[in-house]
Amino acid sequence: MIVDGANGRQLVASVAERLRSEAEARWIVGQAVGLSPTTFFGVIDQPVSRSVVDVVREMTERRAGGEPLQYVLGEWSFRRLEVRVDCRALVPRPETEVVVEVALGELRRMARAAEGPATGRATSRVTSRATETAPTLVAVDLGTGSGVIALSLAVEGPDGLEVWATDVSGETLELARSNVSAAGLAQPGSAVVHVAEGSWFDALPEALVGGLQLVVSNPPYISEAEWAELDPVVRDHEPRLALVPGASGAEALETLIDDARRWLAPGGSLVLELAPHQAPVMAARAEGAGYTGVGVQTDLTGRDRILVARRPR
Repeated sequence: MIVDGANGRQLVASVAERLRSEAEARWIVGQAVGLSPTTFFGVIDQPVSRSVVDVVREMTERRAGGEPLQYVLGEWSFRRLEVRVDCRALVPRPETEVVVEVALGELRRMARAAEGPATGRATSRVTSRATETAPTLVAVDLGTGSGVIALSLAVEGPDGLEVWATDVSGETLELARSNVSAAGLAQPGSAVVHVAEGSWFDALPEALVGGLQLVVSNPPYISEAEWAELDPVVRDHEPRLALVPGASGAEALETLIDDARRWLAPGGSLVLELAPHQAPVMAARAEGAGYTGVGVQTDLTGRDRILVARRPR
């Protein structure tokens, strides 16, 4: 039982008993006092205020009711980012961090290809008396959710990168916009991140047709039957629209593979997260659509997770 007048250690013990997880208890109490679990350990024996106890009670009951820990905390780490998360978007997952790493690798490859062999400078750079402007690479994160893929590309990607983040849900885009703003990417002089509402490529201006160096997405790829069998923590709390595209689970992947080639620049890359059992069929579909360099990369557990396909030059 969580009681008033407890110190941090007692509060953690009470929450751990309720949730049967000391790790989650440390996250919750640390968040309530405004400290990370590691930092909180240094002051764990200090008393906590009644207002903190009240917040801990509320967070604990939400978690005990099955709400994902990330939603209860209201924020989560993703690569170099700390982002706001809630029920408007999927919880950021480690598999998607690997998707970002693969996408960044494709962007770096294209940035290197744009450099002149003699000087190491991009062949398309325009030099003036005052400044030197790098060529613009354009990347699109379709179905951005909380924005973690788009933000990671902007923060970690090559110089001169322009990023578009799209989603069909206006509510979800409000969350993405808040994360763009919090990351400082809405400020003049920062990496350019555009946020646009619409279904897949419909959100983009026609001027980008044939000009994208990268299309990346973590689309919904769970079938209706699989959704019914999901852990209730996921099924009952995370947005169904971001999980299930249709009966087969392959509908969004098929659309993105079929439509991306028109939007990609020659040599541009398509990078998609998918389920391991979908990898062979989607790789074959990409090859049949005329992509080159088609391959599947694995996630941190060694499972097929990321489709990479390139538009021919």
